Amino acid sequence: MTGHGGGSGSTGQVRRSRLSEYAEHTKTTEPAAVSEDEVVKRRRLEFRAVLGEFRRTPVLVPVDDDEVPLTADHGGLRWILAFSTEAALARFAVARGEGEREWAYQRVLGARLLDVAVPAVGVPCGVALDAGSGDEGVLFPPVTGIVPDAAAVDRS
Repeated sequence: MTGHGGGSGSTGQVRRSRLSEYAEHTKTTEPAAVSEDEVVKRRRLEFRAVLGEFRRTPVLVPVDDDEVPLTADHGGLRWILAFSTEAALARFAVARGEGEREWAYQRVLGARLLDVAVPAVGVPCGVALDAGSGDEGVLFPPVTGIVPDAAAVDRS
């Protein structure tokens, strides 16, 4: 880049560096490195937000003829199955090959499931929200901060 240096009557060309060229070489297209601690902290905050929303929201809980919630045992835990919408419940029913039958359900506040239903089961139990919906599903395990301390498997 060239430009006029000096007064307005100057006719000599003065070479100027193109700082923008140097600046472009220092730019990185990769995001700044994030520590593992920061990632864990962010994910915990995100989960707390999801947990808070779940606690405030009525969900659909499939029940049998005796109005006992549908559960599944996996990994040494019992899971109460809950669904955010009828569409999510329908996806689960179809995945089980039971999409044609009628599914009875109760509408229950998420907080009531975690605070009342989970301890009433009598064995380590959590809540599985939107099972059968792929990445949209969420597990609320029976740990401190999610269920009452008496029902938490990690209590001291």
